Amino acid sequence: MTGLGSFFDFIKRFISFDSIPRMVATDYIEIVIIAFLIYKVLVWVKNTKAWSLLRGILVIALFIFVAYIFQMNTIIWIVRNALNVAIMAMVVIFQPELRKALDILGRKNILTSFISFNASQNSDERFSDRTVNEIIKASYEMGKARTGALIVIEQNDSLAEFERTGIDLDSMVSNQLLINIFEHNTPLHDGAVIIRGNRVVSATCYLPLSDNMELSKELGTRHRAGVGISEVSDSLTVIVSEETGHVSLAYEGELFRNVDADFLRERMIRIQNKSKASEERRFLFFRGKGGEEA
Repeated sequence: MTGLGSFFDFIKRFISFDSIPRMVATDYIEIVIIAFLIYKVLVWVKNTKAWSLLRGILVIALFIFVAYIFQMNTIIWIVRNALNVAIMAMVVIFQPELRKALDILGRKNILTSFISFNASQNSDERFSDRTVNEIIKASYEMGKARTGALIVIEQNDSLAEFERTGIDLDSMVSNQLLINIFEHNTPLHDGAVIIRGNRVVSATCYLPLSDNMELSKELGTRHRAGVGISEVSDSLTVIVSEETGHVSLAYEGELFRNVDADFLRERMIRIQNKSKASEERRFLFFRGKGGEEA
């Protein structure tokens, strides 16, 4: 057990009070920041396929720890020489997850709350109330007729790469147009429609399918495509089921199934991005009618 004794001596040498430096306020702040980052990384890892891979890495790390305690020199030598290769291998293995994490980080409003990268986009509403009404009317009309539909509403993230997979339309949004596009046996009914502002820019678009294992197995390709596009962009997707006629909503990787018109309207208004001037006019209108905001 000399190996185990030397290990404990090694630990004692590093946790002795003589070796602990004096800590100042910034050191405590650094500890809090690092702990918060580690927590966020662990939460992100647990919600991805990287969780099973991480458990495998922990098993290997435990094995190396045991090898170090019992002075298995050959294994330690292999680990030391393979460390650089292992780091590169981890980057390759976790490449999809790392890319997704950086994409999510880039879409967070951490900096945009202080710095506006696109002032014109922030000041103007993305689409009108008329567009909201037309999409909602079309969705529930198609639901009654059991007509499947996939309507993607663009926000800040450009959907140009998916737009190119379809057929250009550039038409004003109307419930008649949307119903006609998704009508059975018509040339444009297969695939998704992309809406930018108040216009239908493209139809029959192909979307990435979600690989989320928590989605119900009864969901078909249309729902997985709706969730998939919401995972790689900040778009809002309206999905009409051909089998049940139910209307669902996909946003930020989450699927809201069988929603009513009020829920759909509330979510669409939330991303409408109305200008402050419009909100002030609305406030003054209600104040003028009743003396206080409704």
